[in-house]
Amino acid sequence: MTVHPGAGTGEDTLVHALLAHCKDGLSGIGGIQRPGIVHRLDRETTGVMLVAKTDAAHRALSAQFAARALQKDYLALAAGAPPLLSGSIRKPIGRHPRHRHKMTASDAPRSAARDARTDWEVLERYATLATLMRCRIHTGRTHQIRVHLQSLGHPLLGDTTYGWRADPRLPLSPPRVMLHAEHLLVNHPITGHPLDLTAPPPKDFKTMMRALKTASAAPPKNHP
Repeated sequence: MTVHPGAGTGEDTLVHALLAHCKDGLSGIGGIQRPGIVHRLDRETTGVMLVAKTDAAHRALSAQFAARALQKDYLALAAGAPPLLSGSIRKPIGRHPRHRHKMTASDAPRSAARDARTDWEVLERYATLATLMRCRIHTGRTHQIRVHLQSLGHPLLGDTTYGWRADPRLPLSPPRVMLHAEHLLVNHPITGHPLDLTAPPPKDFKTMMRALKTASAAPPKNHP
């Protein structure tokens, strides 16, 4: 589901759903196109999102995002098998010089690029087919995990924009970019009490994980 209206969208965005559900009970700071929207997820990314019902909540939540005073963890199904069990990617991210709809990462700082850090760990390997990873982002750059994992040589399954190519060994074709915002730890915008928010992976993500696990456990076709 697209988060907010834009070119080519209809009345099927998250903003439309929120307006129907909350009527006038949303913060107006985001304007008519983005009422209550504190942050966003890419259209094909599932998981936790925060929406503010009051202006005071919106300002306080936005301040935490700006100050990076929160914790954001994602589950990612990446192509291949990284040789390490964990790592940290610290590469600036900026707009691609030729393809303006894409972002790109570089070891060399560029004037238009902004610092970005993604910590990752392996949760489960599916032989050499794919790897389930948990990614914690310390910055919130556009397409950050997608760009950083591509730079690592392990693009997200289904992410043709950032280097994934169909693999005939896969038991299923990924239905989308396989990224899920699993966990968000933030302080309540009014009381200051910690809010520990989680969203379990959706059905398509779990189905892909099960299929990969089964396929990786099967003997090779030429096995006697």
